[in-house]
Amino acid sequence: MTYQPYPTGGSSNVVQQQQQGQRPQSVRIAVILMYVGAGLSTLGLIVTLAFSSRIKSAIETALRNAKTTPKLTATQIHNGANEFLILAVVLALIGIGLWLWMAWANGRGKGWARILSSVFFGLDTISLILSGARTSTTLIFAGLGWLAGLGAIVYLWRRDTSQYIAQSQGR
Repeated sequence: MTYQPYPTGGSSNVVQQQQQGQRPQSVRIAVILMYVGAGLSTLGLIVTLAFSSRIKSAIETALRNAKTTPKLTATQIHNGANEFLILAVVLALIGIGLWLWMAWANGRGKGWARILSSVFFGLDTISLILSGARTSTTLIFAGLGWLAGLGAIVYLWRRDTSQYIAQSQGR
């Protein structure tokens, strides 16, 4: 026979934990892996910013050597390189935000978050496959981030995670 612990001090947090149950190990690991993914994305952003002058120079060289008609002016080449870096920073910030949002939502047992995390992982997989113009450094961060995502997805679709989500949603 098991006894429920008596809530002390009227703390709603204790009552809420009793109603929802403790997070299973699989959910905790998935959330940690999502935080790792956010950290790797942050490191990738820092590396991109640290080497922005080299990246910009490589883009400018590529644009100068491109077989476009008419030829691009120096201003167009400069602006194109700047726009690429701005886009890279914005996309990295969005990615970091998505990692953190999914970690937060999945940690609270939101069923929609598990599905959305799977969709994001699928999109990341397609992006990783299709992006051939990566440097070795960005490929390493992207690959490690993909592995963190894979691990998180595996843990999110385990049976104990499904039970936790069902219990969190009151089913």
